Amino acid sequence: MSQRISILPETLTNKIAAGEVVERPASVIKELIENSLDAGATEISVEISAGGRRKICVTDNGHGMSREDALLSLERHATSKIKVDSDLESILTLGFRGEALPSIASVSRFSLTTRETGSLEGSEIIIEGGKVRDVRACGMPTGTVICVEQLFFNLPARLKFLKSAETETGHVGDVVARMAVSRPDVSFTCTSDGRELLRLQQSDLQRRLAQVVGRESSQHLYPVTGGGEYATISGFISAPSLVRSGTQAIFTYINGRFIRDKVVQHAVMQAYRGVIDRGRYPVVALFIKLPPGEVDVNVHPTKHEVRFRRQSVVHDALQGAVEEVLSRSPWLPSPSMANSIPKETTGQAYRERIAAAAQASLAMPTRERVFPQQFPVTGEPSGVPSRPHETVREPVTPFEAEPPHSPPQATGYFSSLAVIGQFHSEYILCQSDTELVVIDQHAASERVAYQRLKQQCQSGSIESQRLLFPETIELSFSEVAVAVRFNADLAGIGFELEPFGGTTLMVSAAPRIVARKNPLLLIRDILADLMSFGTSAAFTDALDGLLSRIACHSVIRGVHLLDNRQIKELLQQMDQTDFAASCPHGRPVSHVVTLAELQKIFKRT
Repeated sequence: MSQRISILPETLTNKIAAGEVVERPASVIKELIENSLDAGATEISVEISAGGRRKICVTDNGHGMSREDALLSLERHATSKIKVDSDLESILTLGFRGEALPSIASVSRFSLTTRETGSLEGSEIIIEGGKVRDVRACGMPTGTVICVEQLFFNLPARLKFLKSAETETGHVGDVVARMAVSRPDVSFTCTSDGRELLRLQQSDLQRRLAQVVGRESSQHLYPVTGGGEYATISGFISAPSLVRSGTQAIFTYINGRFIRDKVVQHAVMQAYRGVIDRGRYPVVALFIKLPPGEVDVNVHPTKHEVRFRRQSVVHDALQGAVEEVLSRSPWLPSPSMANSIPKETTGQAYRERIAAAAQASLAMPTRERVFPQQFPVTGEPSGVPSRPHETVREPVTPFEAEPPHSPPQATGYFSSLAVIGQFHSEYILCQSDTELVVIDQHAASERVAYQRLKQQCQSGSIESQRLLFPETIELSFSEVAVAVRFNADLAGIGFELEPFGGTTLMVSAAPRIVARKNPLLLIRDILADLMSFGTSAAFTDALDGLLSRIACHSVIRGVHLLDNRQIKELLQQMDQTDFAASCPHGRPVSHVVTLAELQKIFKRT
């Protein structure tokens, strides 16, 4: 019988292994930076070209390697991090498998230049597709320089799955930012095609985190310390006023290693439950320190996933440390308000206090605040509450219910309803013959705004309004890449975005319907949605979702007192649009209670 099973050649096994470790340019840079940090580097420089597809160069000032060690480091499973089986239970270094360098070298044109401390000369090794082409001496300072050119040149199956240069650059920037937050004692620089993306000098954690997520965030970050003998928690969390549309600003580390773990993220979100709105995520940088034997990092090739030996203990320690800071409500304007919360307050009452603090910090609309709050004035000292601006506003006319049988003034169904009044400043009560019609004013306003936006978009006439004072918004590298990629599409729905240096964009114009609300928050939401799309066609397919999001941001929310004129205008607008029975998110707009149903409730039948 013929032999069916054969041993794969080494070149093929190297490519298979590289597919597990090297997913894209950003994963190459992650592995190289981890090696630099393990080598004791205090200065790390990253240079890329064409999103890292054409060239990647990582330079550090670590302890370097001798020629013999440099050649050995390019052999599979060659490492200085572990020696025996028991070392796997006490891993404190970022790398340990000895797979990264040979995997990268097998799918690129690779060069490694290094000189160890005390050596008179350095060594340069040239590799192409996993084969050593040249080894020679060279002059250089102490440290290591690794250059990776034409990544996946011999692996077209992987090359074709890489995204655009802008998208890959965004992923690279995010990786460098995550590594930079983990080590504020190390300086980082990152340049793309000669343009500086990131320059971070040695600093403390709070300043480093603010540099990564936005300078304005510094005054909204509060220290966290907690845990016990088993797990210690440290880092910073944000006030409810500093939130994001996605998890890109949640930085969590186990023994200095960045991880994406469901248990850790669940603990953070549980602590913030009732403090921030659903669909919003805080800005946090949390460091969890455990005994090395209590966490298994040898789970996935990317080392982003871990397993805890005592999962519930880690979860509770993290949640408790974050909740302890949130319970103090340090962002309240008056210290006396924070001190007024009794220590024994628990359960639902505790959640209500936290929610009230969040509402105060977010300036959510309340029954007394009829008009939306304008942008805060910049340049005021932090911690000093700004004096509300005095504005001239139309007095709210006391509501006068219409006679039940007054003749309708319009032919539309909603316009012909006899308005009875408002309930809880959220619902409009109307009468139509023998029916009681209850209208959700937010859902109705959202449907009206959505239909108008859709009509304007189809005709290419969405009204855009230039902002009197252009606003700047600081984003992650991935968000900037998405904004650049979909800039023309965003302009088509009324936004005008311009680069302002680094990861900052300037917003010069916004859709008129939201120009007086909070266009910066809306831009974050839209970019978070677009990050999951792959092509411009996907943008077109998802346009309805974006328009519904714009509509939701533009209309009245929650408890909002309306006068008689405003109610009648809303009912007329509902008749003037191609109205539907639900808002764009699927919630019903109105509900009808018949007279027969009421009589049955009160046992009058």
